Amino acid sequence: MKSDFTTEAQTAIVIGGSMAGLLATRVLADFYQRVILVDRDTLAPSRECRRGVPQGRHTHGLLAGGREALEKLFPGISGQLIAAGAIPGDLTGESRWFLEGGYHRRFSSGLIGLLMSRPFLEAMVRERVRQLPNVHFLDNQEIRGLLMSPDNSRVVGVQLGRETLSADLVVDASGRGSHTPRWLEETGYRKPVEERVEIALAYTTRCFRRRSEDLGGDVAIIIPSTPGGKRGGVMLAQEADRWTVTLTSHFGGGAPPADLNGFIEFSRTLPAPDIYEGIRAAEPLGEAAVLRFPASVRRRYENLTRFPLGYLVLGDAMSSFNPAYGQGMTVAALEALELQSTLAQGKEDLARPFFRRAAKVVDIPWSIAAGNDLRMPEATGRRTVAVKFLNAYIARLHRAAHHDPAVALAFHKVGNLLAPPPAVLAPRVAWRVLWGNLRKRRARPGLTQALNAHASQ
Repeated sequence: MKSDFTTEAQTAIVIGGSMAGLLATRVLADFYQRVILVDRDTLAPSRECRRGVPQGRHTHGLLAGGREALEKLFPGISGQLIAAGAIPGDLTGESRWFLEGGYHRRFSSGLIGLLMSRPFLEAMVRERVRQLPNVHFLDNQEIRGLLMSPDNSRVVGVQLGRETLSADLVVDASGRGSHTPRWLEETGYRKPVEERVEIALAYTTRCFRRRSEDLGGDVAIIIPSTPGGKRGGVMLAQEADRWTVTLTSHFGGGAPPADLNGFIEFSRTLPAPDIYEGIRAAEPLGEAAVLRFPASVRRRYENLTRFPLGYLVLGDAMSSFNPAYGQGMTVAALEALELQSTLAQGKEDLARPFFRRAAKVVDIPWSIAAGNDLRMPEATGRRTVAVKFLNAYIARLHRAAHHDPAVALAFHKVGNLLAPPPAVLAPRVAWRVLWGNLRKRRARPGLTQALNAHASQ
């Protein structure tokens, strides 16, 4: 039987109501008479965590690049989020970055991120999308498969239990567990080649009461794991006077405990003491959330030579990264802007130009996340000469950034997806990296003497 939602042409269907699906729906609403967003969960206006988004209970923040992209899709949303409780913060002036044995130089960069929980952001975006007059939410429903045209060249809708939904375009934004590779094979198409970087990430998150005087007013601490230590953590300010703290481990680093005392003790073992000092006497809020992330995955849809018309894939269904880098929501927003640009050029054969555009978006965070994870000797993935060179260079860049704000800024622009990775290799930056490391080498004997004198006191 057919659903009531199949009555008129120019219909688009979005599979998945998380951030990628909501952003795709926002874009499609400008080009289609009707957009239907389908999700397995109840898409309520509340800010509670949803069953289908288990990572929603863990630490999130919106990178500067993501905030700018979101503002283009929803003008005024940054102010709306801040008014509702989101925490704005300068990514270098109000944050502590501990990398390669030291802290990045502190300075005001003008790169403003937004700190808030995932359910908080998602609820606000969902409400903005819900206000669009041609958007319809169909929740508590699950897509069972694709409907194909008689000649098998086009997706013409989806199977929804015993019902069908017809559409001119179907977009899969269902996340990491996307069924598209299987659906493609079932309809006679090839599934995309999949790249994987096995990282064996385990992470545990807890929330604590936040006071205005905590950490001297800083809003973020980032202590990435290292190849030697395998442990890291992040502590971010959140709405409702909270800190959210996520502790991570890779390959033999020992999963961060869920119990409070074990969690705090684990934070003591990180390469820098800031998170431990921030939570050891803080008031805990709620229970711990535990999750594992086995691998970063990238599905190479842009390399397929044959793909059905009327069908697209974006968000985590295309590529999902190590969540420690906080790139997923920003990538989804940037992909939505590329979808907007592709649709503006016409609605026929969208897949080829969109996948090319989306691949360029993904290239940047993939090179950051997957490339950096391959520093772990236990990680499995393709280590090209370029990856090995870049990792060695970035280590030196971080050491130079301990005292050079220009080097730190170059790194953070790339990390926030505001500049391509080659920007950190620009001659001006590379020279400062070289000089910064030479200066550190010259200073090392004096530093060693000072440390020895301190130890003898």
